[in-house]
Amino acid sequence: MPTPSGTPVIALEEHYWDEELVNHLSGAEGTRSKDLLQRLYDLSDVRLREMDEAGIDMQILSHGAPSGQKLEADVAASLIRRVNDRLAVAVARNPSRLQGFAALPTIVPEAAADELERCVSEHKFHGAMVHGLTNGLFLDDKRFWPIFARAEKLDVPIYLHPSFPDGRVVDAYYKDYINDYPMVMRAAWGYTVEAATQAIRLVLSGVFNEYPNLKFVIGHMGETLPFLLWRIDQALSRPGQESLSFRKTFCDHFWITTSGNFSTPALLCSMQEIGIDKIMFAVDWPFVANPPAMKWMKELQISQADKDKIFGGNAKKLFRL
Repeated sequence: MPTPSGTPVIALEEHYWDEELVNHLSGAEGTRSKDLLQRLYDLSDVRLREMDEAGIDMQILSHGAPSGQKLEADVAASLIRRVNDRLAVAVARNPSRLQGFAALPTIVPEAAADELERCVSEHKFHGAMVHGLTNGLFLDDKRFWPIFARAEKLDVPIYLHPSFPDGRVVDAYYKDYINDYPMVMRAAWGYTVEAATQAIRLVLSGVFNEYPNLKFVIGHMGETLPFLLWRIDQALSRPGQESLSFRKTFCDHFWITTSGNFSTPALLCSMQEIGIDKIMFAVDWPFVANPPAMKWMKELQISQADKDKIFGGNAKKLFRL
């Protein structure tokens, strides 16, 4: 249901699972509830009904974790190609309601770059989503830069989504508490640390000097980075370091979404730090339900023009919808 001014409501971090990919990654379903699994595997009835009930016009679908970042090099490219082809079929059934982000076989970077181009040119996908580290490697590693070169050439963004922290980090930071508080290494903190670290390392790597029009999206209200921009920028500007404007680089190249973080103070901070034009709406469905996100957005005490930008205007511009 469009906003009062007619802007469509577009949700950007909305997940599904592909059965073949999940079956290949043993143990992925874990202890997830039957209701959650039903929603993850659904690409029509349940999904569309819950979108209608909440007033969401469009979801851009992305494969949820685990995705292509934990695959072996010998199977990654062919398996991910099939995953993306099946998503394209689902999108084609309801193109006014569903669109897609590509999954990528990042362990084989040249093949991942080719798959991104195929998905954009053949399937009209709007970029790609990458989940966490690739078999222990951060994305700033230059082996992955062919993917960024292709994304810049195609003028599509890459969505940085968190995944489980490296096992060494789990042992050092979280193992004392994960039995009683298993989410501490996931959405409560571990995911945030990993995704924010990915973004920081990308800025420090110089990849944006090499590809000045490269674009990234990061969810969960920027994984704390808008709140920390001043301090990071100031600390990295102290004498004895290579000259770098972290704030400018981050604000030029990153967009953020509201996925799973419906905090008004966090939103207001983000608006002040990175600007309203860089903030887009997302829910994180089905891990987070649609109604709380919509209720929060509708009740925000900000201008209708700013709501329209977050709800869909900024996404329409970035993804050329």
